[in-house]
Amino acid sequence: MHPAFSVIFLTTLIGAGQGLFLAIFTGQSYSAVRLVATQDSTSFYGLGALLALLFLVAGLFASFFHLGRPERAWRAASMWRTSWLSREVIMLPALMGLIFIYSMMHFFGWDTVLFTSKEGTTLQLSLVVGTVAVIATFLLFICTAMIYASIKFLQEWACALTVVNYLLLGTASGFTLATLFANSTAPDLVPLYGSWAIIITAAAFVTRGASLIRNARIKSKSTIQTAIGIRHTHIQQKSMGMQGGSMNTRDFFHHKTAAFMQVIKWTFLVLVFPLPIILLWIGMESNSSGILLGAFISQYLGLIAERWFFFAQANHPQNLYYQTT
Repeated sequence: MHPAFSVIFLTTLIGAGQGLFLAIFTGQSYSAVRLVATQDSTSFYGLGALLALLFLVAGLFASFFHLGRPERAWRAASMWRTSWLSREVIMLPALMGLIFIYSMMHFFGWDTVLFTSKEGTTLQLSLVVGTVAVIATFLLFICTAMIYASIKFLQEWACALTVVNYLLLGTASGFTLATLFANSTAPDLVPLYGSWAIIITAAAFVTRGASLIRNARIKSKSTIQTAIGIRHTHIQQKSMGMQGGSMNTRDFFHHKTAAFMQVIKWTFLVLVFPLPIILLWIGMESNSSGILLGAFISQYLGLIAERWFFFAQANHPQNLYYQTT
């Protein structure tokens, strides 16, 4: 498939935003049960959630460049019963609204304690709102990934690993960003977020590596014989049947060499996984915001390359005909 950068930025930006919110809510949940110190409501929970919201808004903005008629974008939600894209269109603004409410509760002190146990565990109203937002976060991960995993004839995508990788890669980038954010606003939480960022990144390396191995072993279900409906054992195609290009030749193939694809693959494998882990480790040990910033930038740039590769690797069956020169 031909990768669209608007979709690449959409999926990577909202993934980082979702992951960051999960990290912020994890910090508050841990503090509620006294596993970590409670942080300032405005400068950490409120500002952190607002930062996550900005990533979601940036991703939504990027998606409009993929629309032929942006003024009709609202119609995409009408097929929610059958379309994962429609469900994503609904879940994204719903999550944005929940995170906005969560952020404002902390900014303006609208949070109240609903319950306190004998052990000191507290249940705050913001935790209830945050829990609903967490559910919405995971639903959005599923909706976004299933847009691709549900396309059965694109074998590289039609796999449960697609959903797992979207979830883990987005969460990893969010926790890496949370480590950087905590280094300047809540230093006590840096070990928590940094450790989880390393663990999730390592898990994502395993699952993304598994998907690469799986895709390398795929045997195509479509052949030239099935493409034209002729079962003869020897069919040789000489031309794609037209003198110039068309949507079929542009939108369903990346037009890059095998060597270029290998470079992109190894680029994202380095930038997304080992390099951020090393930088996170060094950054936590040295308490360096610069190194932690480098970890996030490295991982995010790697995710752009990873998402480009994800789209480009999918081989549409129509290419059996239209990519013959």
